Amino acid sequence: MSANHEQDNMLLILESPSVTRLDSKELEQQGYVVHRCLNADDALLNASTLSPAVVLVDAELADMSLVSFVNVFSRNHPDTVIIVMVKSSQCELAAEAIVVGAADYLLKPFSDYQLIKAIKRAESLRKPMDDFILCSAESRQVVQLAHRAAQTDATVLIRGESGTGKELLARYIHTHSPRADGPFVAFNCAAMPESMIEAMLFGHTKGAYTGATSELVGKFELANNGTIMLDEIAEIPLQLQAKLLRVIQEREVERLGSNKKIKLNIRIIAATNKNLQEAVEKGLFRQDLYYRLDVLPLQCGALRERKDDILPLAEFFIRKYAPTPNYFMSSAATLMLLGHAWPGNVRELENVIQRALIIARGMEIQVADLMLPAQLNEKKTALKIIHQSEGLESTKKRAEYQYVLDTLKQFKGHRMKTAAALGVTTRALRYKMVAMREQGIAI
Repeated sequence: MSANHEQDNMLLILESPSVTRLDSKELEQQGYVVHRCLNADDALLNASTLSPAVVLVDAELADMSLVSFVNVFSRNHPDTVIIVMVKSSQCELAAEAIVVGAADYLLKPFSDYQLIKAIKRAESLRKPMDDFILCSAESRQVVQLAHRAAQTDATVLIRGESGTGKELLARYIHTHSPRADGPFVAFNCAAMPESMIEAMLFGHTKGAYTGATSELVGKFELANNGTIMLDEIAEIPLQLQAKLLRVIQEREVERLGSNKKIKLNIRIIAATNKNLQEAVEKGLFRQDLYYRLDVLPLQCGALRERKDDILPLAEFFIRKYAPTPNYFMSSAATLMLLGHAWPGNVRELENVIQRALIIARGMEIQVADLMLPAQLNEKKTALKIIHQSEGLESTKKRAEYQYVLDTLKQFKGHRMKTAAALGVTTRALRYKMVAMREQGIAI
């Protein structure tokens, strides 16, 4: 067995003293190489050498809190997937661990089958995905939920601002589902005039209405045995929502001008950048249709809420659009990207990088090439660019301070929770906050 193959199948297990050891026999029969660690420090030390594919960690660690371990480990080894093992009374702890980097959790006690299934599910997150950047804990969590959703045929509702990657997530669900060999049909409900939406979705016969000079196969029929994505579902006209509800319930459709019912075997994914609950309350969206769509809800977070994805995405777009592989970001430009609010989300970032590559006079992308506001335009940030040419160490320190501020905000100023998420002691956090105040940063 080659070293690379061992790393791809390496499981690092960190159990607590009070928990019965997991049986390695079943894992080894599945082709995994199992390495056990005595404590958190041992796991962090061995991970650098072993590069495990998956880490199984018990919630009741003796030398470090679960959240602190997951936070530190995920940042040091972003390519390793973490699964936490918790009791039913520790679900809140499992949720906190997922927020800071864990991919999944197992409720104790669990069977060998459940363990193997969780590991297989976790392994799929390590496989390269075109145009998918999974660096932030938020992104990993959403994709993990999407992977679970893909194993069912339940209707999925994806929420998120424009440009956050809702269609990309829908395609991921389709690709990782049993319907992967079938068609994936995306239909943007906002891109068509209201008078055309019905005909495009359901199809029509020749002569069904004035101008229908030929037969048209609707999007639902085209998606048969596959997946249909209804993007911007909030834009569906109210009078058409009842017919859409009937299609979802009955899984059959009638073309306009025909009484023949066509059976459908499809997976439905809806997406919206609006609050459908508010639309229901205002009478703009049917409540019964909303509940039919909101079976498995997924949230595509705004880019400003998952800052760990900004630089990896920028690097990805540089590799994608640069005429040569030697382009890179200046320190000041990097800080500018981290501070920008990104109202257009990933789509805006992609456009900014494309534009910068065209404007840049050399291989180094400067602040001016980004054509973003000269001052970081998030009102809540306390950091400003002082000079475009500031040194690398200064840039790193400012980025670190920004991360501390963001984490404090996430936990509403709670210092113990913030320290745990950062992987430091409360005393170290206090010293860091003093240093930030001395730099004139308001906390």
